[in-house]
Amino acid sequence: MENRSLVTISGHTKDKIMYLIQMAREFELHTNRKLLDGKVIATLFFEPSTRTRLSFETAANRLGARVIGFADPKITSGTKGETLKDTIMMVSNYADIIVMRHYLEGAALYASEVSPVPIVNAGDGANQHPSQTMLDLYTIYQTQGTLENLNIYLVGDLKYGRTVHSLLTAMRHFNPTFHFIAPDELAMPDYYKMYCQQHGIRYFEHKDFDAETIKDADILYMTRVQRERFTDLMEYERVKDLYLLKKDMLSLARDNMKILHPLPRVNEIEYTIDDTPYAYYFQQARNGLYARQALLCDALGITLEEVRNDQTIQR
Repeated sequence: MENRSLVTISGHTKDKIMYLIQMAREFELHTNRKLLDGKVIATLFFEPSTRTRLSFETAANRLGARVIGFADPKITSGTKGETLKDTIMMVSNYADIIVMRHYLEGAALYASEVSPVPIVNAGDGANQHPSQTMLDLYTIYQTQGTLENLNIYLVGDLKYGRTVHSLLTAMRHFNPTFHFIAPDELAMPDYYKMYCQQHGIRYFEHKDFDAETIKDADILYMTRVQRERFTDLMEYERVKDLYLLKKDMLSLARDNMKILHPLPRVNEIEYTIDDTPYAYYFQQARNGLYARQALLCDALGITLEEVRNDQTIQR
């Protein structure tokens, strides 16, 4: 049986990414459907989440599925010593697909190897976040009209930021130029820089963060410095306020430039930017619903043609 799990987007072809973008577009046009009527979707969140969990659960509900699961691992049998494998095997008896977020890198891959139902990775440690990447790709396509030949600036926590890691690997098909803006302590890991070199992806590294540095950006992707990833709180305090985006830094920005952020925001984007035409992070979060509807349907074997021919649209 084909394993339709989504652990990482790095294995997706260019055609597959564009296929999923087209499917997400169909769901933006008509969100309420009954394509998953009778299906049960389990959401297992071993790590806190607001946007990812709620958007997956909303996606399931708007597709007619039922949702089971937990948002707090303290109320599960894991506190009694149950292994991840046993949890996955138990839940797979009740659900058609499992959406899982876990604090350990590699947990989603392991779950996909032992689970008899598809696993969708909703984030595993500092590793990957493929559903966020799909909504990011959809948002970039929506705002730029293309994914090709774009200047993408990644700012802040590039060491622990799983969203930027996933986006970098997915964009390899589209001839991007990346600009990494981070302090040494949070620089893009060497593994991902080697990945760029292996796949012919241009990248530049910067320490400065000012209007001149970002003036050529098509996409300015801000990230939060994640306190929960630090074992040394002194290190966190030293770097948490180094790269803050202020309104006056947009004075040289291109007209088409859009600011993205996976959220939650702490203080890395000045609130006065919210009312500028460059701010797009709340629309980006909204796109998470359509992208995750597409991913759930794809993992359950529903095709783009079936979505387009769907007669269950609820107007």
